[in-house]
Amino acid sequence: MTDYTVFDGHNDFLFRYARASKAQRAAMWIEGEGAHHLDLPRMQAAGFVGGFFAVWVPSPDDAGGLDFEAMMEVLPYDLPMPPILGQADALPTAMAQVAGLFEMERLSGGDLTVCRSGAEVRRSVEKGKVAAILHMEGAEAIGSDLSQLEVWHRMGLRSIGPVWSRPTIYGEGVPFAFPSTPDRGAGLTDLGKDLIRECDRLGILIDLSHLNEKGFDDVAAISSRPLIATHSNAHSITPSSRNLTDRQLAMIAESGGIVGLNFGCAFLREDGRRDANTGFDRIMAHLDHLIGTLGEDRVALGSDFDGAVIPSVIGDVLGLPDLIDAMIDHGYDPALVSKVSSGNWMSYLDQNL
Repeated sequence: MTDYTVFDGHNDFLFRYARASKAQRAAMWIEGEGAHHLDLPRMQAAGFVGGFFAVWVPSPDDAGGLDFEAMMEVLPYDLPMPPILGQADALPTAMAQVAGLFEMERLSGGDLTVCRSGAEVRRSVEKGKVAAILHMEGAEAIGSDLSQLEVWHRMGLRSIGPVWSRPTIYGEGVPFAFPSTPDRGAGLTDLGKDLIRECDRLGILIDLSHLNEKGFDDVAAISSRPLIATHSNAHSITPSSRNLTDRQLAMIAESGGIVGLNFGCAFLREDGRRDANTGFDRIMAHLDHLIGTLGEDRVALGSDFDGAVIPSVIGDVLGLPDLIDAMIDHGYDPALVSKVSSGNWMSYLDQNL
């Protein structure tokens, strides 16, 4: 791989970072512990120039006492939805992760920049820094008073997935199920629809990943912005509830939006297993389908680093050059590889953030 960079649609590093002690945080971020998927030295070595850094709040440990990961190992599976998470429970964890991102920016000595516009992203990348966009995966921390969204916007929030895979006061996420349609549950609530309108007003991007099909359609009907799914794959290749149907992909393409390819093995493999013994052929099958349905300008990457079991052929962020090589070996020309790896996200952000 030469002269290719990666801009990534989704990672869950902030959750892991915020849970560590202060001494551990500095070591895992700046020195690089070599564990999990991300840290600053490995990002820089891999040509990782930026991405969406997600604030994600897990469901309570006592949510039914079920081992969801073990349940996903037995096919078919249809995991029960966790209970609704209230704002009072979500807010402290969310704020700790936002504080963590700003701490990462400070500790980096200028090598990571929290960006609030497409122009800031572009400048950061051109200066050789890592550009971070603050994203919220599940909007429970905002609560029912949407005036608080402006406070979050002023803190730097620029992208929201209204739901994770659980019910909320805004709508319902899809349960983790295989094989399954994404058409599971009701659409957005009235409050959820107001959330979309307020995000449009403030210029906050709406992420469709984790939304069920009716909620997806509601966002498409309400929002004036090009649709994005930051970390989702093709349902026609892997029939997981988390993946997008060809109808949904066509709607994203028509809006001028973007889909980021998810590296999660359960969303890549035809058998839906969380098996790291997954080759580049599965990734290329999804990329081929996404490009064929959306077009070359509408497909990007959304790794789900530090949030999913990913193929061992990638392993961690240092495997991104191998993914670039796999695209080249598959026959993608340099222009297409550049678009998928970073160019399409950069162009989208130039125009919409």
